[in-house]
Amino acid sequence: MNHIMKTVMKQIKIPSDLIKMNTIFAAQGYEAFLVGGAVRDMLLGKPATDWDIATNATPQEVTALFRKVIPTGIEHGTVTVHFMGHEIEVTTYRTDIGYSDGRHPDKIAYAATIQDDLSRRDFTMNAIAVNMLSGKVTDPFNGRRDIKHKIIRSVGNPADRFTEDGLRPIRALRFSAQLGFVIEKKTFEAISDPAVRKITAGISIERFRDELIKMLQAPEPSIGLHFMEQTGVLLFFIPEFGPCRGCIQADSRGFHEFDVMDHLFYACDGAPAGNLIVRLAALFHDIGKPAVKETEDTGSGTVQLTFYNHETVSAEIVHKILIRLRFPNTVIDDVTHLVKQHMFHYEENWSDAAVRRFLVRVHTDLVDDLFALRIADIYGMHRIPVRIHDSEAGKNLCALHDRIKKILDEKTALHIRDLAVSGSDLKNAGIPAGPLMGKILQQLLDIVIEDPGQNTKETLLKIAKNYAAM
Repeated sequence: MNHIMKTVMKQIKIPSDLIKMNTIFAAQGYEAFLVGGAVRDMLLGKPATDWDIATNATPQEVTALFRKVIPTGIEHGTVTVHFMGHEIEVTTYRTDIGYSDGRHPDKIAYAATIQDDLSRRDFTMNAIAVNMLSGKVTDPFNGRRDIKHKIIRSVGNPADRFTEDGLRPIRALRFSAQLGFVIEKKTFEAISDPAVRKITAGISIERFRDELIKMLQAPEPSIGLHFMEQTGVLLFFIPEFGPCRGCIQADSRGFHEFDVMDHLFYACDGAPAGNLIVRLAALFHDIGKPAVKETEDTGSGTVQLTFYNHETVSAEIVHKILIRLRFPNTVIDDVTHLVKQHMFHYEENWSDAAVRRFLVRVHTDLVDDLFALRIADIYGMHRIPVRIHDSEAGKNLCALHDRIKKILDEKTALHIRDLAVSGSDLKNAGIPAGPLMGKILQQLLDIVIEDPGQNTKETLLKIAKNYAAM
């Protein structure tokens, strides 16, 4: 499939559903082109199911052609067509005039040709169109060449493109991480242009967040994160990273090779690409280290660096950051919890009760994520993958994992809902609902965690009555 990246290629195979859609356009004498990311992905040999269409039909004419059309961006010439199970954005050829707010054109004008429409797009790799009737490729800015050579290059003057929309510089950095492409020199330099930086700093926090999420899904997010730092973009939105650069961690013990900033970036690389929660936790898990860093004299001519309680401070910081970035509450809660719990230290002499207490503290539904975060943390120390079955750290995690599995298989009570008595049972035994009942239920759980054999209704009711009578 990668052979289709050759510059000499004249045609691309159009998906059958789009061919059927095109017959509707063609029957009324309209042109229709597949454009944007779908074309780029096809040229890269990747599946493309998120389709954008450009056409010389006006939004009103498109609406008349299809049964279900939503005017999602009709003021900018865009409607969404529901066709054969797909939601397809269809935009009339247009040119944009002025970008006073650094995001939306002040005025749009419908254009005559697909070439005119492509000239308003951000990067050459995204400014390629494929005729849906013939499959012929229109590539006025040599986007196929840049895709072949893995280059991100702006369409026309990069400063002009970037001041039109402040998100475009961040998209360039994200594409670099996502695709493994190099940003062309003038395009990269324009990201740091003062006028561009001003526009970029003014984009909405939600738009930045969405690009950050996409960057964290890249094979190596550190590529884009380093570029975001280098261009100053990162500190526009997450200034808490500032103290992490240059915060040295390496000492005589050899645990860390990198400063806190690089460690966080590389830990992010070491987290599972498809798990946003763990990647976010890896990115922020040590962000509180600079605030608690101290130097201790060992008395033997060497010093050790300490970061006591950094997990708690990091959790407080990440909680504020994720609220500011407007992540969903469930994401905020899970990431914050993982960061706070990431410094666990398992030893083989732990009792079963200690393992159960660990499970209660870290939450059973987040154990796998916590282990993934630990593996990412270790990777970020030296950029060396963790050997699960033949390294000390890997064996330690495996041993704890096996003990956890055994306890979960035994269905031991780990939550109040697992107790052999309920609030209703306590109420029937004469214990009133309220704070006292809540305290008693928690005490019963603590007892059962220490000794699962106590988890019978008769035993727990007896204990509960004794507590209530005290």
